[in-house]
Amino acid sequence: MIHPDDDKDVIVRSLRGETRDLFYGETLRLIRDIVLVVSVFILFGVFVAQPVVVEGGSMNPQLHDGERLLVNKLVYYNWKSVSWGHIERGDVVVFWYPKDPEKSYVKRVIGLPGDTVELRNGIVFVNGNEMHEAYLDPEYNRSISSFAPRAVENHTYFVMGDNRDNSSDSRVWGLVPEKYIYGKVFFRYWDPSNIGFLRRGEYVLNGDNSFDRIVSADTTDPDE
Repeated sequence: MIHPDDDKDVIVRSLRGETRDLFYGETLRLIRDIVLVVSVFILFGVFVAQPVVVEGGSMNPQLHDGERLLVNKLVYYNWKSVSWGHIERGDVVVFWYPKDPEKSYVKRVIGLPGDTVELRNGIVFVNGNEMHEAYLDPEYNRSISSFAPRAVENHTYFVMGDNRDNSSDSRVWGLVPEKYIYGKVFFRYWDPSNIGFLRRGEYVLNGDNSFDRIVSADTTDPDE
């Protein structure tokens, strides 16, 4: 049996004590790492991205009932210097319904602040220019209704669903205040067959030299 007095260079430790100290140390480090990871996810969810679920068919055929999406929340802070930090025509956004902020809707942005939006026989005109929207499907746009010119006020947006025949949007209840928009759709993670990033669709304003690409701006509409 080894005794500490036999050799001053020999350190005798209790195996039970060593095991206990090691267990406590590893447990504390694990708790620290878990707290750090959870904190990062909470901050990410609060300031950067948020999952949403599509309910209804007002954004057919781009989005379907039951699909799960992620929205970029940077637009809420209106960071003009960041490409994801501001709203552009054709973006699909999630917002609190102006008539009842307890509800969230998702639609496509058609009119920006300062624009004038009009609907003639089912065709959208922005600032007098016909808007050719490549992301629309004629099957969901048979209506030939008209809508008198509407000026989009500062800090508001004119939004519409891609399923124009079955969408409650700015044509019915008016403009969306900028402060009500809390996210822009950028990724679909369910269902598995359609997983991927979602960008703005394609449209052309006839008579305008600008060509804005919105390739397949998929939208989530938790309203219908």
